[in-house]
Amino acid sequence: MKSLKSVSLACAVLALSTASSHAQKWEHLADTPQMGWSTWNRFQGNISEDIIRGIADAMVESGLRDAGYTYINIDDCWHGERNADGFMQADPAKFPNGIAAVADYVHSRGLKLGIYSDAGTHTCGNMPGSLGHEYQDAIQYARWGVDYLKYDWCNTRDINPRGAYRLISDALWAAGRPIFLSMCEWGDSYPWRWASEVGHSWRTTPDIWCCFDSVRVFDGGAYSQFGVMQCIQFNDTLRRYAGPGYWNDPDMLEVGNGMSESEDRAHFTMWCMMASPLILGNDLRTMSEATRNIILNREMIAVDQDSLGVQGLHLCDRNGLQFWFKPLTCGRWAFTILNPTTTDITYELNWQDFNFTDEEVSRLGTGFDSTVYTVYNLWSHKAEGKTSLKNKTDRKVTVPGHDVVSWLLTPKAAKSRK
Repeated sequence: MKSLKSVSLACAVLALSTASSHAQKWEHLADTPQMGWSTWNRFQGNISEDIIRGIADAMVESGLRDAGYTYINIDDCWHGERNADGFMQADPAKFPNGIAAVADYVHSRGLKLGIYSDAGTHTCGNMPGSLGHEYQDAIQYARWGVDYLKYDWCNTRDINPRGAYRLISDALWAAGRPIFLSMCEWGDSYPWRWASEVGHSWRTTPDIWCCFDSVRVFDGGAYSQFGVMQCIQFNDTLRRYAGPGYWNDPDMLEVGNGMSESEDRAHFTMWCMMASPLILGNDLRTMSEATRNIILNREMIAVDQDSLGVQGLHLCDRNGLQFWFKPLTCGRWAFTILNPTTTDITYELNWQDFNFTDEEVSRLGTGFDSTVYTVYNLWSHKAEGKTSLKNKTDRKVTVPGHDVVSWLLTPKAAKSRK
C-alpha cells in the first residue's frame, strides 16, 4: 500500500500536470472589494482560538456582519509544524481544536474564515512558508474549510513573483474549494500590470501603520511602513487597473487603533472612495461608539461596494485640499474633499469648477452645467440642497484638519443650459 506521503506527492504532480497554461482563479468572489477583519494590526502574533471566536461573536452582535463584513482572517503566526506527510498543522497552544474547528464556528456565525501563508521558505514572522508545499497547503486549507488566503512575500530569494502567485492560484483552483486570493508583495513587482487573472486583490503599498501622515523606517531603510496619506498617494494613480474581480489594496484599516476620530473618518472614507478592500484591524470586542459609527456607516460602505466597480479619481488640489470623485451606478457620484493638513480650511464651492469626464476609466462625466444633483452628506446623514447650474459660489464648506467632507450626488433633473 502506498504511504499517505506518496499519495499526496502523486496528487500534487497530477495537479501540476493538468494545470492550465493560464492561471485559473475562482470567479465572483470579488465582484466588489472584500470586507472583513484581520488579526494583524491589533494582535500581530498574539492570537488564539478564543480571540477568533470572540471576534466572530462581536462581528455578529455589533451588526458588522449584516453591514457586509464577511471574512475573519487569521494572519501570521498561527502555524505549528508540518506533520510527517508534510501537511501544515496549527500551533496546538494557540489553536488546541485546530483550524477546521475554528472554521466551523466562524461559518456557524454566518461568516467566512481566512488564513495566511507566504510564497517563501518562511513567513514574515519566521513560521513555515509554502515554498515547495503549494498544492499540499491548498489541499489542507480546502479540507479545513478556509475561504480566504493572504499570501505574503518574505524570504523569497531567487523566486519569481509572477510564477509564485500563479502557482498558488492554480493550487487553490485544483484543491476544489473557492478561496479568495489576497496577494501581498507590497507592489514591488507591479502586480496591477499582470495579476488580474491570478489574484482577487494585490497590495500596492508597504505595510500601513497607525499614523495619518508619516513614514516609519527600519533597518537603515531596508523596510518601511506607511501612514494613511502615503498609502493614498501610492494607490491613487493605479485606478485603471482595478475593477470587479480584482482590486488595488492599500492595506488594512487602522480605524480604532489610536488615531483621532477625524483621522479615522478620513481614513475610512478614502478607502471607500478608492474602492479598496475594507479589512478592519481593531479589537471589535472593546471598540468605542465613535469607532463603531465610522465602520458601520452603511452609506459610506455602499460607496465602496458600488457595483459599477470604479476606483475614485483624485481630480485636483486647491487651497491645500484634495478633491475626489467616484462614479457610481444610476448616474450618481461620491464627492469627497480631503484635508491632508492639520489646519481647518474653508473653501467656496462652485460646482461649475468640477465639470469633467472620467476619460481614463468610466467615460462618465459630472455635467454640472446641464444636470442638477441632490446633495446628501454621507457623515451627517442629512440632505444639503442641490447643485446649481449657474457659475456662482454655491456654498462655503469648512474641512477640519485631517478630516473630510463627503457627499452623495444624485441626479435630479437634466436640462439644456440657456
